[in-house]
Amino acid sequence: GILTLDLDHRHIPAQGYRIEIATSCIQLTGGDEAGLFYALQTLRQLITAAGLVLPEMVIEDHPDFAERGVMLDISRCKVPTMEALSSYVDLFASLKYNQLQLYTEHTFAFAAHEAVWYDASPMTAEQVLALDEYCRRRYIQLVPNFNSFGHAARWVREYPDLANCPHGAICPWGNYRTTEGNSFKPNAASLRFLDSLYAEFLPNFQSRMFNVGCDETWELGQGWSKPLCDKKGVTGVYVDFLKGIDRLVQKHGRKTMFWGDIILREPEFIRNLPEDIIALNWGYEANHPFDKEGANFSRSGVPFYVCPGTSSWNSLVGRTNNCIANLKSAATNGALHGAAGYLVTDWGDGGHHQYQPFSYPGYLAGACYSWCAATNLDSDIVAGMNQVMFADRGGATGRLAWELGNVHELTGVLRSNSSTLNGFLFWNMADKPPYPEAKTANLRKAVARLNELEQSLVDCRPMASDGPIVVKELANGLAMARHGLRRILASRGKTVNLRPLRHELQHIISQHETLWMARNRHGGLHDSSERLRTALKPLL
Repeated sequence: GILTLDLDHRHIPAQGYRIEIATSCIQLTGGDEAGLFYALQTLRQLITAAGLVLPEMVIEDHPDFAERGVMLDISRCKVPTMEALSSYVDLFASLKYNQLQLYTEHTFAFAAHEAVWYDASPMTAEQVLALDEYCRRRYIQLVPNFNSFGHAARWVREYPDLANCPHGAICPWGNYRTTEGNSFKPNAASLRFLDSLYAEFLPNFQSRMFNVGCDETWELGQGWSKPLCDKKGVTGVYVDFLKGIDRLVQKHGRKTMFWGDIILREPEFIRNLPEDIIALNWGYEANHPFDKEGANFSRSGVPFYVCPGTSSWNSLVGRTNNCIANLKSAATNGALHGAAGYLVTDWGDGGHHQYQPFSYPGYLAGACYSWCAATNLDSDIVAGMNQVMFADRGGATGRLAWELGNVHELTGVLRSNSSTLNGFLFWNMADKPPYPEAKTANLRKAVARLNELEQSLVDCRPMASDGPIVVKELANGLAMARHGLRRILASRGKTVNLRPLRHELQHIISQHETLWMARNRHGGLHDSSERLRTALKPLL
């Protein structure tokens, strides 16, 4: 048959397309070039699923959200290789995402600041330029992302004069005192320093947007900023510094994006935000109030994205049910309140011990729901993963990745932003055991379920190019989760035989270090692996 491509700006929305399949020809029509590209992705998926002989049909489609993206954390240990980043871009393009952000704290090779990034295997300017062009050719915008207020520990360690609390501060999560600073001073000197960083960082990106971060600035009101916050209020000081950052961003010809958590503490300050700024409304639990928070931004007229997550971080093997509910809520409430975009976040908190396949449910579901929630909320994500990510016709790989993410629920204890499995693994066995409310019978059920799922590994036959790596990642993630449960169960027994636990964790560490290098650069591996080796010490 004949394949023809055409554009129809007048009758088809931007990024939309129409596919007409007849006996002798296939006609693809796009509202723009991106729409044609997405039509080709759909056609490719149809051929993969049904073969070259397709039934006659007409498909008309366009997205709910004009901006649909993924944010990868490349600052909590894992910096993917260029090959891995290209693979990510190919995957996201096939899922019709059109934006990619690489969350950056210290993992860009600033020329004058090697002391900050020297052990991190950072992205270089040349690599960013190459990735930016690779994205552009696949209708993905590589948006620069650099956290410019909080999460600045590596920077203020090297430049203590810029630190708001150089000797540490009281952290609200756990009410403990940190040993070093985490935020820049909200003053003119910090703005001058940021300006110098932006001047080197931003020219490597074609995007006119810039995510400056500014989330979790919990040091405000302590240290250097205390007198200022006592006078103007914490949120007032925050907004003033954000305005200063926005002026720098405009100077460099960009539009500011920022995380919206701080401003939402006192929503009346939203009206004081600069014009054209984009708020990023993030939240990662199934019950996150996207409805309430979206209404606050909508009433103010401030453009905003909804930003759910993959729920993979601090979980070892994912939190599948939470992930899906979180992504659905963001899509439905974002559409309800007129969100300008939908950004799926994939963090690496605590050493980035989760492997890539445990983020796949979130990537695929986020793509479905952000494109059209009305028709895709009941999509078969497992079948989609087997087709798009794993190329497993038997279906076992996608099912295993999905089911492993629900094992933590069997412990009977649900945690925010993490799972009990992660907490058990990193318990040092000298302190009080975590989650004492978890019943022994439930922990044994979780172990039994992991043993059952382990048997299905032999049925996993992913034919994708990284198939052998995927199987090993699923196996080691499962082993991590089970080892943590076994540590707790051993501590509850009358006698504790440490030798099997020691050998088990030694094998896990060896596998983790090997698997890390299959997709990621060496920088950050020591920090990630050291957390596992710390868990090993009580077993020696």
